[in-house]
Amino acid sequence: MDTIDFFKLQSKNLHRDFKTRKLIINNEFGELSYEYEPKHFDIELVIYDYNLDEENLTLMKAQHAIAQMAGFRKWTDLIKASETDLKIVKILYENQDIIDLRMWIDYIADEEKMDQTRFDSETKLAICEQVFEMGVFGDVLFDCYLLDKKY
Repeated sequence: MDTIDFFKLQSKNLHRDFKTRKLIINNEFGELSYEYEPKHFDIELVIYDYNLDEENLTLMKAQHAIAQMAGFRKWTDLIKASETDLKIVKILYENQDIIDLRMWIDYIADEEKMDQTRFDSETKLAICEQVFEMGVFGDVLFDCYLLDKKY
C-alpha cells in the first residue's frame, strides 16, 4: 500500500469510527451527548483536539483531521507532498505513541543546528528510519489518537 492509500485508509477509519456514535442521555436533567464504539481511533480525543463537529463529520473533514495529525495544514497539502516526505510522516504517524510531531521537528532542528546544515528530505528520512530502529525515543510515551497499530 503506498503512503497516499495509507492516509486515505486512515481517513476512512476515522470516519467509520465517528459513525459508531450513539446519542445518550447523561443524567436526570436530560443532557444529551454521544458515545462511541471506535475500532481505530480515540475518537473523543480526536474530536476535542481537532475541534471537529460531532453533528456532522464528513469524510472530507476526516481527511483534513488526518492531514493535520500528519503535520499538514490540509488534505491537499498531504496529497501534494513528495513521496519521501510522506514516508517520514507515515513513520511518525505509526509511532505517534512514542513521539509526537512537535518533538520530531525539534529533534531535527537540533540535529541541523549541531551539524550547521539544513537536511534535505532524503536525509531526514534516513534519520527518521535510524532513530526508530535504534529506539532513540523508546522511553517517551504520548497520548495517542490510535487505539491499536493494526491498519
